[in-house]
Amino acid sequence: MTYIALIVSVLVGILIVFGLKPSNKIAQLLLAFSGAYLLSITILHLFPEVYTSKVSNIGLFILIGLLFQLILDFFSKGAEHGHIHIQENSTFPWALFVSLSIHAFMEGIPLAHNHHHDYLLWAIVVHKIPIAIILGTFFVNSNIAKSKALLFLILFSLMSPLGSLAGEHIQVVMTYKTEITAIIIGIFLHISTIILFETSKNHTFNLLKFIAILTGMFVAFLA
Repeated sequence: MTYIALIVSVLVGILIVFGLKPSNKIAQLLLAFSGAYLLSITILHLFPEVYTSKVSNIGLFILIGLLFQLILDFFSKGAEHGHIHIQENSTFPWALFVSLSIHAFMEGIPLAHNHHHDYLLWAIVVHKIPIAIILGTFFVNSNIAKSKALLFLILFSLMSPLGSLAGEHIQVVMTYKTEITAIIIGIFLHISTIILFETSKNHTFNLLKFIAILTGMFVAFLA
């Protein structure tokens, strides 16, 4: 079920792009909802889990996660939180592919044997749908070959399930699961806060985005 949900979340985003052709405004509202949901799940469930463990220096690992995502952002240009710039040339974006794949792989690791598996799973699923929409829109509007774009999206959909498998079967990952979860918390904090708190255009208050954020937080609270 976990693997299917993670893969389907990306496929749903792709189908939305080709079927509904959503506007950028709708994609940004979905992103705001997913960011609020992801942040709330992190604070309400993941924070208590790692801080009640016997592992010391949890805060250090969270900071490592924040810094690691900053590095990934340098290569992905912020695709994890909705920033993709279409280039005129048709060169395949390998840096984007590698950075997003690493990000997706790592966020799948805590799903293995996690006490709050369902909450975290749906947080990742909800986050992946608008990201897949943005990626799909990027490829539709670029000159990159459709075969390469499709391969990218398929591989991207497999990364989180592979991360979950690693968390279940690779001994070193299992041994340091709490530390890795803390690193993922840092990654989630970075992504979600940028989605929620980056300045709106012309510093204006966006009521629809605010409602989407409140809805995401409320749904996470009820989870």
